[in-house]
Amino acid sequence: MEHPKRTKREELKTLWKEKKAVTAVYIFLRTSVVLVMLAQIFNRNFENVFLCVLTLFLFAMPSLLERKLDIDLPNTLEIIILLFIYAAEILGEIGAYYVTFPYWDTVLHTMNGFLCAAIGFSLLDILNRTSRVRFHLSPLYLAIVAFCFSMTVGVVWEFFECTMDQLFFLDMQKDSIVHTIGTILLDPAGGNHPVVLRNITDVIVVQSDGTQTALGLGGYLDIGLLDTMEDLFVNFIGALLFSIIGYFYVRSRGKGKFVKRFIPVPNNSTLPSDTLVPEAKSNNKDS
Repeated sequence: MEHPKRTKREELKTLWKEKKAVTAVYIFLRTSVVLVMLAQIFNRNFENVFLCVLTLFLFAMPSLLERKLDIDLPNTLEIIILLFIYAAEILGEIGAYYVTFPYWDTVLHTMNGFLCAAIGFSLLDILNRTSRVRFHLSPLYLAIVAFCFSMTVGVVWEFFECTMDQLFFLDMQKDSIVHTIGTILLDPAGGNHPVVLRNITDVIVVQSDGTQTALGLGGYLDIGLLDTMEDLFVNFIGALLFSIIGYFYVRSRGKGKFVKRFIPVPNNSTLPSDTLVPEAKSNNKDS
């Protein structure tokens, strides 16, 4: 019987040989998260400790999915996923990059749209290519599903942010400052005609005890709406970009080197002889 430790050592050697770049990035990021977690424990900031634990758990998900689903994640996709998790949780939340760099959240949501489209595309493409399940889906259908999957993930995430803001006041949907608003609540007749307020320079908050506080923000405080719309819009751009690239990748079936870096493939399945691309089938008949 083979010794368990020896088997584990051999697995690590094989992993290092096949995915040297991924392993190096994984070790570096994991070490960094552990150091940040120790610092947060020392500072008794247990909310950030939880974020560190969550990050370590998310780091293990790609390799876990590879084993459970018997698929091979491209190195580029795996590295981007790891960097995305680190950028969102450690740099964004704990390092306050969301506040320091105004476009940090926008860039991450764009990447999220792109990556989720790749994942949605892969889920059907793997079924399309396996010899056990015989799907015949057109490239356009795959692209549409990938786009819809990505947008659904984006919407669900915004639901989550809104829920956290309502329950725990975390301000995950970052507020914006606007200088013009239109609202029917100020219609003196109580109708459906919006009253437009322009050139707003400040907001005064009056509390129940009569205390009045001028916020001094230079405008009206919008509670998360514009941030949500911006997040969904850049998610739309990322999803649309990958869907277009994925469409042409399926039509050429495997000739696009760029897209291969983002699409997982099954380990123990083969492409059916009557492949999914209807254009290729019709060309064969003509010949």
